[in-house]
Amino acid sequence: MSGAGAAGQEAVLTIERIGARGDGIARWDGRSVYVPFTAPGDRVRVRLGNAFGEGRAARLVQLLAPGARIAPVCRHFGACGGCALQHLAATAYAEAKESQIAAALSRQGLAAAVIAPLLRLPPGTRRRARFALEHPRTAAATPLVGFHARASHRIVDMEECAVLHPALVALARTLRPLIPRLWHRGGTGAATATLSDTGVDLLLDLAAPPELGALEHLAGFAEAQDLARLAWRAPGMEEPVPAAIRRPPRVVFSGVAVDLPADAFLQASAAAEAALTAEVLAGIGAARRVADLYAGLGTFSFALAIRAAVHAAEGSRETAAALAAAASRAGLQRLTVERRDLEARPLSPEELARFDAVVLDPPRAGAKAQSAALARSVVPRLVAVSCNPATFARDARLLVEGGYRLVRVQPIDQFVWSPHVELVAQFAR
Repeated sequence: MSGAGAAGQEAVLTIERIGARGDGIARWDGRSVYVPFTAPGDRVRVRLGNAFGEGRAARLVQLLAPGARIAPVCRHFGACGGCALQHLAATAYAEAKESQIAAALSRQGLAAAVIAPLLRLPPGTRRRARFALEHPRTAAATPLVGFHARASHRIVDMEECAVLHPALVALARTLRPLIPRLWHRGGTGAATATLSDTGVDLLLDLAAPPELGALEHLAGFAEAQDLARLAWRAPGMEEPVPAAIRRPPRVVFSGVAVDLPADAFLQASAAAEAALTAEVLAGIGAARRVADLYAGLGTFSFALAIRAAVHAAEGSRETAAALAAAASRAGLQRLTVERRDLEARPLSPEELARFDAVVLDPPRAGAKAQSAALARSVVPRLVAVSCNPATFARDARLLVEGGYRLVRVQPIDQFVWSPHVELVAQFAR
């Protein structure tokens, strides 16, 4: 049967594996077919959709025989786009995440034998969420707070969430009556909530700057919900504006309190932060001089500074300033901070020569320029943290071509039930 004009047809397929987007993958007419919310071994009836890359999308019509699946824990699973893998049995779940890294390494000609078993982390601990908000056009409809459906702008109204920390789930419920005060009917926006060590930091993305009455209401809302800080921003604004700061939002890294800039990045949970830090510390060994590149707020910097002299480089002005201020308050003279765009101006091999080890935790785009410089350096040990196996593998190829050996890759399930995976990798000369 030809694949041409197949959209809308039904087919019976067997799911073979899970792809990088969390879809089950089967074969039909010599091409891959991607079926969301299926598991390896499932025999399914699907409705074929449009061409998708080198394959074809499809929609699950009927589960004929189950494969490696379990019952999802959340009532919204299958509608909400936040989770893709709640239905997978434990072994299939670990294989889905580990295979992403193995495939990325293989594409770069690197061996996958160095990959350790996935380190699972508990659900119900995620400390940061971006909720989608909507004030419906019809008067009878309830304001919506939740996450978007898969590949859609439709908001799935959230009644529960097994991924988030209970404090964020409780906060989401309180946002509904706030929506009509801030958005006209048909309006949409977002609320980013971060659970800091001093309370929730809430940032509202509004359609327009609020009027005085709305600002007063926001201040009252922050008081009623015991928020640490409530800020807002509107289109065209570079910086959020605080509506209420009841106490500084702070997070503690290895005993050092750091003030959170608005909309600051944190690891997904305290458990993930602890697991990543343990792997980083193990990876640097007995190094006494360490460069912490893409240092962020100091997730690893302060832990490293307990045992080594650390130079932290971070590109964000606000983030680097928060890190430097925290180090100064703590009297950590062995921790120096530099604001530096490492993609535009990576540390050179000459600058790197003074370090015994380098830690790098770049964004999803990876660290191509810095990895190329490291490949020409004499640093004996590297530890790379990544949330993107594809860009990690690309950068790892540069390092290996420069003489490094990929010693170990530890996958960490930081993004529970999503298709994403975090990893920590060790390199040595």
